[in-house]
Amino acid sequence: MFNDIGPLELITLVVLAVLVFGPDKLPKVIQDVMRTIRKIREFSESAKQDIRQELGPDFKDFEFEDLNPKTFIRKHMDNDELGLKEIRNGFDLKKEMAEVTDAVHSRDAESSSSASSSTGSSGGRIDMTKKPEGSGDREERPPYDADAT
Repeated sequence: MFNDIGPLELITLVVLAVLVFGPDKLPKVIQDVMRTIRKIREFSESAKQDIRQELGPDFKDFEFEDLNPKTFIRKHMDNDELGLKEIRNGFDLKKEMAEVTDAVHSRDAESSSSASSSTGSSGGRIDMTKKPEGSGDREERPPYDADAT
């Protein structure tokens, strides 16, 4: 429960408790807190037992920890009825990203070599007033995206 509390933090909590409650009342406060925690644990255990009895013998192996989504997924991933391991092993993200990167770099290299040959006559300058080749006489608008506005 308190696995992530270090010794310095624990000492700080003890000093803070002594300052807030005082050395005379601190033992009684600790006893009251421990009694409350014990009652809460007893209540939760009795509620778990009642639920298990109501579910019947079909759910003998039912564990409340399985209701945690991480535990549920981990339990069913080990079972592998759905073939998820094959899907996970078949998809290599590094390989996919390397292919995309290679495709982008080769496209950039092709466009830069074609751009350098087409811009050679104008001294490396691009005329922004000219329409692109093959665009025709009509002006094409970009598609309208209602979600973007």
